[in-house]
Amino acid sequence: MTDSAPLSRRWTVIGSGLLCCALALVVIYTTRSAFFSPLAVVVVAAIGLAAVLLQLRARGADKGIHPPTWLNILGTVLALGAALGDLLHLSWQVAQILALAAIGIFGISGAIILHAVRKQHTASK
Repeated sequence: MTDSAPLSRRWTVIGSGLLCCALALVVIYTTRSAFFSPLAVVVVAAIGLAAVLLQLRARGADKGIHPPTWLNILGTVLALGAALGDLLHLSWQVAQILALAAIGIFGISGAIILHAVRKQHTASK
């Protein structure tokens, strides 16, 4: 084992713990009826994407893996549109479509990042 392996593992464990804390806070401070809202799913999807991006940062982004920035910006804009649907006078159907589109984009972005990490990992072996 190299000296960087325990340090890398430590940051992975810390990142996983922070993700669990964030998800626990969402679950604890959210009423049961709110989980039927697509916005709650958007929050959980955004936390998941943040966890993937933090994992990428902990591994070192200099290794040729770059997150799809334009996809993350589009997902954030759609999530904000869904969250501010009342303020923007959007119907609930449009707000749900925006929320589900944001979830899909966050999922695609996370899948692209994880695919690049896996591809790089198998190439290094």
